[in-house]
Amino acid sequence: MTGYLEKIHPRSLKHLTRHLQSLIQGKLWLKILIGMALGFAVGILVSPETGIFPADTAEVIGSWLALPGNIFLGLIQMVVVPLVFASVIRGIASSEDMEYLRRVGIRLVGYFIVTTTIAITIGIGIALIIQPGLFIDASLIVALADTDILPEKAPDGIGVGELPGVVVQLLPENPLGAMVERQMLQVVLFAVFIGLALVSLSPKQSKPLLEVLGSLQEVCMAVVRWAMIIAPLAVFGLLAQITIKVGLSALLGMFVYVGTVLAGLICLLLFYLLIAKTIGKTNPGKFLGAAKEVQLLAFSTSSSAAVMPLSIQTAEDKLNVRPSIAQFLIPLGTTINMDGTALYQGAATVFLAQAFGVELGLPALILIVVTAVGASIGSPATPGVGIVILAMVLTSVGIPTSGIALILGVDRILDMSRTAVNVTGDLTASLVLDRWVGGKKTCTEQKLDEEEWEKQRQATGDDIICEEEL
Repeated sequence: MTGYLEKIHPRSLKHLTRHLQSLIQGKLWLKILIGMALGFAVGILVSPETGIFPADTAEVIGSWLALPGNIFLGLIQMVVVPLVFASVIRGIASSEDMEYLRRVGIRLVGYFIVTTTIAITIGIGIALIIQPGLFIDASLIVALADTDILPEKAPDGIGVGELPGVVVQLLPENPLGAMVERQMLQVVLFAVFIGLALVSLSPKQSKPLLEVLGSLQEVCMAVVRWAMIIAPLAVFGLLAQITIKVGLSALLGMFVYVGTVLAGLICLLLFYLLIAKTIGKTNPGKFLGAAKEVQLLAFSTSSSAAVMPLSIQTAEDKLNVRPSIAQFLIPLGTTINMDGTALYQGAATVFLAQAFGVELGLPALILIVVTAVGASIGSPATPGVGIVILAMVLTSVGIPTSGIALILGVDRILDMSRTAVNVTGDLTASLVLDRWVGGKKTCTEQKLDEEEWEKQRQATGDDIICEEEL
């Protein structure tokens, strides 16, 4: 298997990074930053609050401004399912042996559970300290008492007796149906089983499918490359439309709540930097410098999936993560590693409990942690999903879901912020897992970029051992 994979290891991602690198060398991050600033400025100017344009006209202008951004998101969403499917399978196949995969899998699951639990604990803790719910006007709470504002298809809480059935439902009976409906966790699980099966087969048996998946991956990467060209314009249009809809007054009216969530996300980011420093042996400044393009694009699109190819490129080329780890972990992380979203669930739940005067004892807080951790796993990497998950968490502890109306106006701003933290968590996880796995680098990885691996060998002291073709 090793000799064959040396020849067919996915170089399509490296092909993509050449093109993305040209964009980054052209200061893509700076263009995105400028697009963000201009988007906010134009959005405030066009907003009905200024009185320059009536509400209907402002909405039409916002729709047209957001057209490039919607095209950008449409291109990404069009290929995200096949791209995740192909990337996960080829990432697993490049690992080349079951023992390696066992080590990676056990450590990965443990890491995700621990960091997600820590993230939601930070969210709950900072909300309990600041108590943003006490700053809400009581008359507004009374007005919401009879309001039924729920996300469409809001999920109910899950009882202990229902858990076995939920676990079974994670396995897709119809994989094609799961792809059509974008059930990303089911798609990832299906890809994981296919990848494991390919590792167990002989090269002659696995070669045809891997070659097809390689071509599929290259096609998806080409579409991503086209989308990245319009990224700065997309950022400008999306943020302009958001600002037109939200307005400054809504943001200022919820200032304490927004500040609480942002403070929690900053604490989580500092936690990531600590992990990168202590476990990943990477300078925090270098880590942030490597991640800035990914963070800015994730912030502007509110979609982890939209920046997945750039995240993989950053992990491989700037953080020197093994391709086999980056191409497996990053697609998986966009589905089950939602630390920023989990933190938001905790902070928002405590905020609404305080606003409605609901007492949260220790058992209720533990239930919030468990529910939010479970709900954040498998949530789609798309804008707005946090509100749907929040409905489940609120239901589990008896908080009126009508309170969601309080935070809808500012949710998109927070959605953008927590998505930027989510992708940072994926990069941190890939860096940590690469360090934990350690040991030899395969011939496949060595031949992809010998200069980069030589730099890492000198930095880490790991020997590069190239197995002979079996």
